[in-house]
Amino acid sequence: MTDEELVHIARRLVGEFRTSDDCVAGGVAAALIGRNGHVYTGICVDLACSLGSCAEYSAIAEMLKARESEIDTIVAVCGSEIVPPCGRCRELIRQISPANARTRVIVARGHVATLSELLPFEWPADLRHDGPHGAAR
Repeated sequence: MTDEELVHIARRLVGEFRTSDDCVAGGVAAALIGRNGHVYTGICVDLACSLGSCAEYSAIAEMLKARESEIDTIVAVCGSEIVPPCGRCRELIRQISPANARTRVIVARGHVATLSELLPFEWPADLRHDGPHGAAR
């Protein structure tokens, strides 16, 4: 699959809609290709209380449901514009698999960077945690 085809998949999902007075979804969409070649997609969810989630998170959750964690290429779009992932999404990509340091991130039309270029420094080993309860390694 080409980068343009992946961008097109994400663009087809963009379309903001309101589900309630407190929730708007779909203003940003993401698509990614896992290392196995499967495509996963997601949209953002914006809540009045600010506890929404990014489109990349939604696409990555779909990938994780398939028990896959390595991302070959990822893109997010807002309207017709390609948008690079926020810091939170960059950390998610990095932390779900060390192999994702080499993930190709489409950051603009015709421009790709690796995750390592966008997030050059890793968490120190002594600050990493195992599991949801934060037990130090």
